[in-house]
Amino acid sequence: MRYRIAVIPGDGIGPEVIAQALKVLDRVGEKFNHTFQYTQLLAGGCAIDATGKPLPEETLEACKKSDAVLLGAVGGYKWDTLPGHLRPERALLGLRGGLGLYANLRPAILNKELKDACPLKPEIVGDGMDIMVVRELTGGMYFGDRGRRSGKMGEEAYDTEAYSVGEVERIARIGFEIARKRGFRLTSVDKANVLESSRLWREVVVKVSMDYPDVALDHMYVDNAAMQLVRNPKQFDVIVTTNMFGDILSDEASMITGSIGMLPSASLGDGSFGMYEPIHGSAPDIAGQDKANPIATILSVAMMLRYTFNLVREADAVEAAVNKVLEDGYRTGDIMSPGKTLVGSEKMGQLIVERL
Repeated sequence: MRYRIAVIPGDGIGPEVIAQALKVLDRVGEKFNHTFQYTQLLAGGCAIDATGKPLPEETLEACKKSDAVLLGAVGGYKWDTLPGHLRPERALLGLRGGLGLYANLRPAILNKELKDACPLKPEIVGDGMDIMVVRELTGGMYFGDRGRRSGKMGEEAYDTEAYSVGEVERIARIGFEIARKRGFRLTSVDKANVLESSRLWREVVVKVSMDYPDVALDHMYVDNAAMQLVRNPKQFDVIVTTNMFGDILSDEASMITGSIGMLPSASLGDGSFGMYEPIHGSAPDIAGQDKANPIATILSVAMMLRYTFNLVREADAVEAAVNKVLEDGYRTGDIMSPGKTLVGSEKMGQLIVERL
């Protein structure tokens, strides 16, 4: 099979981790007789430097013509003083909106080989954990009406949280479908005791649940969910929530695993098209030093193989190769522990390719 992948290395460590992920994809192609065709594109800070825009029109159009998008990272100190509409992070919102990607899947998996890196007590996490956060991506406060105006106490800023029935229904269905493939448990996180948008969210999720009688549904306020993630994370299987709440909770869940450098993500819309990226940032402080952990990006490739290309055997092979490297004691600096072997980004990618 032949697949067209739009590749956006981005800023900071993005090009370094993308390079290792492409090596893994190339090896998958050799092993399983597939061809992956890459189109390198600009987005983020590097695009601002080259074109004056965080997301050039040609980048978005090229992504639309591809089968999937692989993204490194965007942003960095260099562009922190730019106005909001010109910040590198606007490229992410533009890609999600322009490509119709409304569901963000962010697994938080604590590998048993890395359980010592977890900041929680061993008796809380046991031999590990596996949580999937399903975050709505194109609605809510991040896409709502915003601005500044005169107020009673001077200038005031506002951001509007709004959700429609259709937006909630489609993300809820994805949450239920994923729960059916896992532990048949779904937790919907909202703030229905305060926010009208959350009351609508809960009403719609309850209505959708009628179509999934085999999935156990419970509801949790976001503040309680944040507490429960560190108190008893193993109670969760699949979490479905709004754009802003999902942004916060998925980062919290990721740090329970010991390193944000280990976790992938997928952004999906209707059909099989998706954008895949590690959840970590551009880490400009270590860029160009061969210190970055490429595993999150490599596991994002595994998610691409699984969710967009429906290549389950190939995805399993990539994940197994990553696990084997960890079992053999190799670590990048962010997950290093006594008695293990420290390697750089390039070496880690090479080791995973070898185990494929």
